[in-house]
Amino acid sequence: MTSPVLVLLDHAADGVLRPSAAELVTLARPLAGDGGVLGAWVGDRPGPDALAVLAAHGVAAVHVVRPDADPALSAVTAEAVTAVLGATGAGLVLIPSTFEGKEVAAHLAASTGAGVVTDADGVQLQDGVPVASKTVLAGTWTTRCSVVGAPAVVTVKANAVPAEPVAAPTEPAVVEHELTVSPAARRVELVERTERAPSDRPDLSGAQVVVVGGRGTEGDFGPIEELADLLGAAVGATRVATDEGWIAKEAQIGQTGVTVTPRLYIGAGVSGAVHHRGGMQAAGTIVAVNSDPDAPIFEIADFGVVGDLFTVLPQATAELRRLLG
Repeated sequence: MTSPVLVLLDHAADGVLRPSAAELVTLARPLAGDGGVLGAWVGDRPGPDALAVLAAHGVAAVHVVRPDADPALSAVTAEAVTAVLGATGAGLVLIPSTFEGKEVAAHLAASTGAGVVTDADGVQLQDGVPVASKTVLAGTWTTRCSVVGAPAVVTVKANAVPAEPVAAPTEPAVVEHELTVSPAARRVELVERTERAPSDRPDLSGAQVVVVGGRGTEGDFGPIEELADLLGAAVGATRVATDEGWIAKEAQIGQTGVTVTPRLYIGAGVSGAVHHRGGMQAAGTIVAVNSDPDAPIFEIADFGVVGDLFTVLPQATAELRRLLG
C-alpha cells in the first residue's frame, strides 16, 4: 500500500491525547510506507503538547476538522473523517475500538462503502491488502480478515500495539478544514452532558492493568478498589455486579460491555462466564481469585488462587505495599 494511512486521533475535551493515538500511529507506520501516517483531529486545533506527542511518533500531517455541529456525535465525527479521506486519498483508516469509535466506523461504512473490521488486535499488509487479526466467539477462535475494497476501516483494541516513538521526530504539518455537516448528521442532538466525577484511575478500555470484581464481591468492591489504586489500575466488573447496582454500568466487561486487553487482568470473585470471557480473554496475563476451584475462569488463567477474595486481596495488597516501600 503506497497511499497514506489515516488515524483518528482520540482526545479528551481539553485536547489531551488518549493513549490509543500513539498506539495506532505506531501500528500505522509500517503499513503506510512512503504514503506517511496522517492524523484526523476533530475539534479545535491541537495544542503544542499533543503535537509534540504526534511528532515523536512519526505523524506526517494532522488534519484538523472543525465541524459546525457537536463533534461528540459519532455521525459528525464520521463526516469529518470522510472529508479528510477525500482530501488525502488514504486507503486505510485506523480507529480506536471504543463504543464511539465503532459507531464512527459504522457511519463510514454506510457513507463510503468501506469494508470494516472491528475489535482487531493487529493489522498487516499482504500483497497490498490490509489483513486484520481478531479473536471471535468469546476468544475461542483467532481469525484473519482481509478488506479488499477501499477505503478499509479497522477499529483496533487498546494495548494491541505498544506505542513506540520514532528515532527522529517529525514536524507534522497542520492542515485545517471547515466542515458544514449534513442534515442527516444533525438528526441527533446532544441536549445535556454530565461529567463524571474526576478519578486518578485510568480509563477502563485502555488501561494496562485492570482489577475486576464479580458476584463473589457480594457488593463490596473495597478490596478491589484498594488493590487497583495501589497498582494504578482501572476497576472493572462482571454483568452480575453492574446489574445488581454494585458498580456503574460503565465498568462492565464482556460481550455486552467493554472489551479490554490489558497487560495484566486480575479477577476476584469472577466465575468466568463465556460472555465475560469474550471481553477480557485477550489480556496478556490473567490472574484469578475464586473460592470455587471449578470456576471456568481457572481454565484460562495464567495464575489462580483458590480462596476467599476478602482474605487473599488484602494480603496481596499489604505485601505489594511493603515491597513498593
